[in-house]
Amino acid sequence: MDIATIQAKVSAGTYLYSRHADNERKLDHLTFRHVKDAILSGAILEQYPDTGRGETCLVVGVSGNTPIHVVCGWHGEKIVFVTVYIPRPPKFTDPWTRAR
Repeated sequence: MDIATIQAKVSAGTYLYSRHADNERKLDHLTFRHVKDAILSGAILEQYPDTGRGETCLVVGVSGNTPIHVVCGWHGEKIVFVTVYIPRPPKFTDPWTRAR
């Protein structure tokens, strides 16, 4: 996956949320706009070649001052948001660094 393709799909509205991503988005009080802003300003932090459901990647971006992580995959020709969250310790020391 590459960020230019993900951003083009999101700009064109060719994406969808998994139920899990939408639930996690709501738990972190993120709007659809927050997530879209994060993707459009984002970069790929980690690539996952095959998680058992196909290729995915972790995108980190910001909306205003809020860092947001979005795990993206494919659902046919659409991008699917697998999960969405605000990165925090203990899993991340900062938005760009996974804790050991």
